[in-house]
Amino acid sequence: MCGNVAGMPLTFAGTLDRSAVIAAVDQLTDLVGSAEVDDAWDRESALPGMTVGGLARHLVSQPECAVEFLATPGPPDAQMMTLVGHYERVDWLHAPVDAPENTSIRDDFNQMGSAGHAESVEVLARARKQLGAAIDSAGPTTYVPWQDCALPTDDFLVVRLMEIVVHADDLAYSVDVAAPAFSPEVLEPVFALLTALAARRRGQDEVLRTLSRHERRSAGSISAF
Repeated sequence: MCGNVAGMPLTFAGTLDRSAVIAAVDQLTDLVGSAEVDDAWDRESALPGMTVGGLARHLVSQPECAVEFLATPGPPDAQMMTLVGHYERVDWLHAPVDAPENTSIRDDFNQMGSAGHAESVEVLARARKQLGAAIDSAGPTTYVPWQDCALPTDDFLVVRLMEIVVHADDLAYSVDVAAPAFSPEVLEPVFALLTALAARRRGQDEVLRTLSRHERRSAGSISAF
């Protein structure tokens, strides 16, 4: 089953090196604070319709929301979801790029980015300062309000890692600078999640053959999103 190994749902509960989250956020400082990002702030990014500023603001919102959600108890009856399964509640995943489910996210962060480069740099610095304590005091599960469900906290942090890695690459590409060189502790859970999502979306054969057999690789996309 896609997203499962030997019938066990993909999870990092109890196994994630949580210091990887802090290491990943530390690697955003130079990118987000760079002159290249500042100079291109109002220009369209690599994501159609999203400004460089909107993309940077979306990127720094990942540690920002981690700090907030780790410290905010959810409803006691919130449904517990698996790491891959919770994406079934994500309305933007299967919607067209120009659908409201996607354009609303773009527009919201473009608006937030209009506060300027310095504001996003400050959001990142503040979130980084608070992140260690938030992770250390987090409970075993974390409530995700926009999906009205809970995840094991380590799985919630893997989602944040994935968002950081993917959008750091988007931002670096947008301004023609090198993307951060993340450590294996950051990348391995991200690649596991992306592979599971890609298999669910594209099918086992497409993903397996593209990753393992050059001569039988898919002619189409095996992207997770």
